Amino acid sequence: MDWMIVEPTLEQKLTLECTCRGIMEQSDLREMQALCIALTKQNWHQGQLLKQAVGHIAQLDEWGISELA
Repeated sequence: MDWMIVEPTLEQKLTLECTCRGIMEQSDLREMQALCIALTKQNWHQGQLLKQAVGHIAQLDEWGISELA
């Protein structure tokens, strides 16, 4: 299960930090609401995609062909 451990690179960490700081500096309520809505929808979509992927991997494991996928 080591493949499930996320270890971002320094560049990825810095990019994320810059994005977070940009959000913290935002003062426009409408823009913040739009951002929250977009992030909520994206999070839902990614959650569904992850569920499907894990289900597919489990199926391949059952069939004993996970090494081929």
